[in-house]
Amino acid sequence: MAGHSQFKNIMHRKGAKDAKRAKIFTKLAREITVAAKLGMPDPAHNPRLRAAIIAAKSESMPKDNIERAINKAVGGDTENFEQTRYEGYGPGKVAVIVEALTDNRHRTAAEMRALFNKNGGNMGEANSVAFNFQRIGLIHYPASAGGEYEIMEAAINAGADDVSSGEKGNDIYCGPDELHAVQKKLEEVLG
Repeated sequence: MAGHSQFKNIMHRKGAKDAKRAKIFTKLAREITVAAKLGMPDPAHNPRLRAAIIAAKSESMPKDNIERAINKAVGGDTENFEQTRYEGYGPGKVAVIVEALTDNRHRTAAEMRALFNKNGGNMGEANSVAFNFQRIGLIHYPASAGGEYEIMEAAINAGADDVSSGEKGNDIYCGPDELHAVQKKLEEVLG
């Protein structure tokens, strides 16, 4: 535990928070780099990069860090990360899909298999679980964004597939490829 002085207490709390933020920023920067490497480095033409940048901005990642991650992919000096997907069943036969970025596919597969076995599950083959799931885009608006009918009308006009309203807010569902277009149209109407 920290010492008795206020500075030492602040230093320890700030150090813990900074370490947590650094870990998050590292993961976000890696995702931005991989997205820029796999597609175009322009977020307007690369939906995966656009989503990664939005996630980074939501975590208050500095703009310099975002640009550095994109430039790292463009420069070609990036490590060769690849996206992998592992499927299996957890305790109680719960279906689990894990998507990971890794620089060593074999090491990650061994670690995932060990995690599944350690926690009472088993790792399955490709598409052994995926057929149970459907990819969708989700946009959340707080209840203060507007009335239920106003949001439903705006969502339908924007091209959304479904709207779910409740006390916690409004969830708007659409196809994963249409997510950015629907979100942009909703921002024009709802803000």
